Amino acid sequence: MTTPAPATTSSSDPPPTTSGPASFKDRSFIAVIGDEDTVTGLLLSGIGHSLPPPQSSKTFMVVDAKTSTAEIERAFEEYVVVRKDVAILLINQHVADKIRYKLDSYTSAFPAVLEIPSKDHPYDPEKDSVLRRVKRLFGE
Repeated sequence: MTTPAPATTSSSDPPPTTSGPASFKDRSFIAVIGDEDTVTGLLLSGIGHSLPPPQSSKTFMVVDAKTSTAEIERAFEEYVVVRKDVAILLINQHVADKIRYKLDSYTSAFPAVLEIPSKDHPYDPEKDSVLRRVKRLFGE
């Protein structure tokens, strides 16, 4: 009696992929939460996606003095929890300070959350949650 040979894959077979809506391969957008200048500049560079009604979803949010912390929290939750097509979330550091507790407790790899400076607010590496995690990892 012979045993069947193990299945082999040829080089022309596509590599196995993770299936499901949370697959990193499904994540193709960069989302932005920031001040008007930052969001405008990033939109002009090609970052940003919006859908017409009835979905009316977009991958950017402009934050100004009238924007409440609750609105920023909702946008953050939408981009990092609800939407499965966002790979990177860019957020102005001064906006991130308003929801710092959410950023400090965020541990998922996707989407990556990166704090960026704005024209009026310089970058402070001591506040950056990703940089602080890296320092803890290396025992600094």
